[in-house]
Amino acid sequence: MSIVSERIDGGRTAALSLRYALRELRGGLRGFYVFIACIALGVMAICGVGSVAASLSEGLAREGRTLLGGDVAFVLFQREAKPNEVAFLRSRGEVSVAATLRGMARASDGRLALVEMKAVDASYPMLGELTLNPKLPVNDLLAEHDGAFGAAADPTLLARLDLKVGDRVAIGNATFEIHSAVEAEPDKLAGGVGFGPRFLVSEAALHATGLLQPGSLVRWNYRVKLPDNASGERAPAALIDDARSALPEAGWEIRSRSNASPQLERTINRFTQFLTLVGLAALLVGGVGVANAVKSHIDRRRDVIAAYKALGATGREVFAIYLTQVIVLAGIGSIIGLVAGAALPFVIVGLFGKLLPLPVVPALHPDELALSLVYGLLTALAFGLWPLGRVHDVPVAALFREAVGTVWHRPRWSYLALMAAVIALLVAVVIGLAYDKRVAAVFVASSVLVFALLRGIAAVLMALARRLPRTRFTMLRLAIANIYRPGALTPSVVMSLGLGLAVLVTITQIDGNLRRQFLAALPERAPSFYFIDIPASEAGRFDTFLKQTLPQSRVEDVPMLRGRIVAARGVKAEDLKASTDSEWVLQSDRGLTYTGDIPKGSKIVEGEWWGADYAGEPLVSMEKKIADGLKLKIGDEIVVNVLGRDIPATISNLRNIDWQGLGINFVLVFSPGAFKGAPHTHIATLTEAHPDVAGDARIIKQVADSFPMITSVRVREVMETIGLVVTNLALAIRSASAVTLVSAILVLGGALAAGHRHRVYDAVILKTLGATRVRLLGAYALEYLMIGFATAVFGVIAGSVAAWLIVTRLMTLSFAWQAGSAAGVVAAALIVTVGLGLAGTLLALNQKPATVLRNL
Repeated sequence: MSIVSERIDGGRTAALSLRYALRELRGGLRGFYVFIACIALGVMAICGVGSVAASLSEGLAREGRTLLGGDVAFVLFQREAKPNEVAFLRSRGEVSVAATLRGMARASDGRLALVEMKAVDASYPMLGELTLNPKLPVNDLLAEHDGAFGAAADPTLLARLDLKVGDRVAIGNATFEIHSAVEAEPDKLAGGVGFGPRFLVSEAALHATGLLQPGSLVRWNYRVKLPDNASGERAPAALIDDARSALPEAGWEIRSRSNASPQLERTINRFTQFLTLVGLAALLVGGVGVANAVKSHIDRRRDVIAAYKALGATGREVFAIYLTQVIVLAGIGSIIGLVAGAALPFVIVGLFGKLLPLPVVPALHPDELALSLVYGLLTALAFGLWPLGRVHDVPVAALFREAVGTVWHRPRWSYLALMAAVIALLVAVVIGLAYDKRVAAVFVASSVLVFALLRGIAAVLMALARRLPRTRFTMLRLAIANIYRPGALTPSVVMSLGLGLAVLVTITQIDGNLRRQFLAALPERAPSFYFIDIPASEAGRFDTFLKQTLPQSRVEDVPMLRGRIVAARGVKAEDLKASTDSEWVLQSDRGLTYTGDIPKGSKIVEGEWWGADYAGEPLVSMEKKIADGLKLKIGDEIVVNVLGRDIPATISNLRNIDWQGLGINFVLVFSPGAFKGAPHTHIATLTEAHPDVAGDARIIKQVADSFPMITSVRVREVMETIGLVVTNLALAIRSASAVTLVSAILVLGGALAAGHRHRVYDAVILKTLGATRVRLLGAYALEYLMIGFATAVFGVIAGSVAAWLIVTRLMTLSFAWQAGSAAGVVAAALIVTVGLGLAGTLLALNQKPATVLRNL
C-alpha cells in the first residue's frame, strides 16, 4: 500500500489527491454503483428533457416560415381586412388569405358533426406542402362542379359520418363534395387546438355557406411572404413597425416567422421546466444515495484513512483525496447520464419521427449538456460534503475503534461554509435559469422543507421508539430497539423513500383530479350545449325555439364580440408588465360582452355595478385576478380594439368568476351602449334537466334544420377533447416521474446495503445467543414495516398538500382527495421497504458465525 511520506503542499495538492484517489479506485467501484446510478438517472432526465426541448425549439425556429405560412401573419377577428389594408400588405410582398371558423357538417343521411372550416385562396400554401390522399392541385381540389364546391376533409370526419371520397355534405347553405382527405397541413400548428376535424374549402365556398354574418366568430389570417432578398429578421420587423404606424387602429394580431406559434412555445417552455424540475427531484433523491454511499465508503476505508493519518497526512489532505474520489465518481455518473439524455431526441425521431406532430430536429446541444453536468456535480458535492467533512477531525484511534462504536460529529465550519456555497450555487442555477422563476423558487423551498421534515420524521420516530414501554414480545421488542439503536437505518430509509413517495403521491393526485375534471361526470348543472354565431337578428327567435323545444331546460343568451386589449393606464399592451398568470389576456383577441345585469357565476368584490339603466360613458368590469396581474385598479382606463376601432373604457368594478360551472362568462364585461352600432352575434347555452346521447343528437339535428347558420357545440365532446390532451400530458409526467421513483428505490436499496455489515454483526451475535431465523426475520420485517409505514404516511400527507396547492392555486380547479391512489402508494411503499429489507436480511442470516466472530 502506498503511504503519504511527504506533506502535500501548494499546487501539488490536487495532483496528489487525484493520484491517491484513482489508486484506491483501481480496486473497483464496489459500493458506488448506487451512487453512479442515482447521478446518471437524474442527469439523464434533465439532459433528456432539455435536449428534446432544444431540438423541438430548433425545429420550430427552422420551420417558422412554413408553420406560419409566410414571413409575417396579420390576423383579424370577426372582420375581413379593408381594401386599403390589403393593398398595404400586397405592396410589401406576396399575400395568401385563410379564414377559419366552426360549422356543422350534415351528411346525406342527416347525421351531423362539428367541423373546423378553413377557407383558403388559390396561392395556399405559399410555403410547405399540403398532404392529400389522393393528391390533387389545390385549384382542382376546391373547384365547384355540378352545384357542389370541392373540399378536403380530415379522416376523422370521414370515419365519424361514415363518408368516403366523392360523398357530399352540407354546411350552412352550401353543398360540398369531398375530393380528398387531409393528411397534413403545413401551417396547422400555428392555428392552435381545434374542437372539430378540419374541413378545407375555398373562399367562395365559405361565402356561399351564409355563415359569414356580421359579428361571426371567424378568424382571418393574411400571410405575407417577403421577397427572397429579405432573408434576415430586419425585414419582418420593419414590416410590422410600418403596419402599426400606417394602420394604428387595424387591431391586427401580428406574428413573425421567429414566433410562429407563441402559445405553443410558451407551453413547451412551461412543460419543459416542469419535467426538468421532476428530473431535478430525481437528482435530489439520488443525492441521499450519494450521502449514504460516501458515508459507507468512509466506513469501509477507516483502516486506510487511519494509515494516512498515522503516516502524517492531515485531515485536510485526507478530505481532498476522498473529495476527489466523489468528483470522479460523480463525473462518471454524469457522463453516463449525458450520453443517454443526449441520445433521447435521436431515439424519439428514429422510432416515432413520422408520427410526431411537431418538428423535432435532433442534435447535440452543448449548453444543455453543460447544464446537466453542472447539476450532477453540484448535487453530488452538496450531499457528499457533510460525511466527507467529518473525516477531518476524527482521530486515528477513533477510526480503529469504529468496528465497535461510531463517533460522528458536526464537520468544521470551513466545510459547512463550502457546503453552503455549493448549495447556494445549485439554488442559483435552478432559479436563475428557470422559465418561471416563481415556480422554481417554490420548488427549491419545498425541497428544503421536505428534507427538513423527513429528517424530523426520522428523529421523532426514533425518539418515540425509545420512549415506548418495553414489550414482552421478543420480535416486537427487537424491532423497536433497531429503530433507535446507534447506526440505525431509520434516517437513511426515511430520507431515501420519503421524497420519492411525496412526488408519486403528488403526481397521482393531480392526475386523478384532472381525469375527474375532464373525463368523468360534468359539473352539476353544467350546460349541455353551447350555440355560437347566433345572428343578432335571430337571437330572440332562437331563444323562443329552444324554450319551446325543451321547456324543462334552462337557456342563457348573451351578446358576444371579439376584441383585443391594446393599452391600459396609457401604456401599450406590449409594454405592460403582466404576471405569468395574466399575460395570456394580452396575447390575442378575447371574447367581450355587454350587459346591464351582473353575469351569473360572477361576484362583485370591488367597486359597484352600473345597473340596468346606465347610459353614460363606457365602463368595464374585469376579473379580479387578471386585473391584479396587470396591476389595474378601479378608475384605470383600458383601450380595446373591436372591429378596427379603439374603444376606451373605465374600470368600474372587479369580479370573482366561477369558471368551473362552465357557464357563459367573460374576463371583460362592458356597460350597455359601449359597442353601440357594432355588428355582433350572440352565444347561448342550454342546460338540460336530464341529458342523454339520443336527446343530444336530436337537439343538434333540430337546430341545424331550423338555423343552419348556428353552430352547436356539445360540451361533453369538448371536454373529451381536452381530456385527451390532459391524458397525454399526464402520461408524459408519469413517465418522467418514474425516474424519481426508480432513483428512490435505488437509494433505498443502497441505504440497506450500506447497513449490511451491521446487520451481519447483529444477526451473528443474536444467533449465537439462541435467536432463530424466524424470530430474526419477523423482527426485521416489523422494523421495516414500521419505518415504511411512517414514511408512507408522510409521503401521502406531503404529496396531497402539494397536489392541492397545484390544482387549486395554479390550475384553479376543484380538488378531491383520491383515497384509492393514496392507499396504493402506501401499500407499494410497504412492499418495497419490507421486500428490499428482508432480501438483505436473508443474506446477513446466511453468514457463518465463526468467520464473523473471528474478525470482531
